[in-house]
Amino acid sequence: MGSIDGLVDNAGTYAAHFPYAGLPASPRLRVAVLTCMDARIDPAAILGLRPGDAHVLRNAGAVLTPDVRRSLAISQRKLGTTSVAVIRHTGCGLLNLDAGDFLDTIAAETGHRPAWPVYAFTDLAADLLDSLADLRTDTAIPHRDDIRGFVYDAQRTGRLTELGQGELRQAA
Repeated sequence: MGSIDGLVDNAGTYAAHFPYAGLPASPRLRVAVLTCMDARIDPAAILGLRPGDAHVLRNAGAVLTPDVRRSLAISQRKLGTTSVAVIRHTGCGLLNLDAGDFLDTIAAETGHRPAWPVYAFTDLAADLLDSLADLRTDTAIPHRDDIRGFVYDAQRTGRLTELGQGELRQAA
């Protein structure tokens, strides 16, 4: 049995005891969380979320891609969220990745260079602050007053640290 077969079996067990029938699509906490796809990050466990609490968006690097912008606009305009938390992390695979080399490797292996950008970065904090500033000016996102950024220590402590205006604030 392959990995996906095991996941499908797990889904059957879960469905047999499905506790969330009738849960509304609008998140109870009115928050959207953007975080990385890194398997070490469990947003529900880190933030104490339960199904129905928040929209959780994930991509490589927790970067502000066009699809993330689309999802946040829908989240706010159609599903009632008013806050956005962006969570990056230590040891991210996009940190210091040479995007050109990465795309060249794919092109050499496949014969085709992907048309999509990699969104790599060299400074975790600076890039996160830039992303937050960019998001705060995106008029497709109507609620821009409560947009906050964090760095999760996925390598040593599991601590979440807020990246504020010039200072870092560690979550208790």
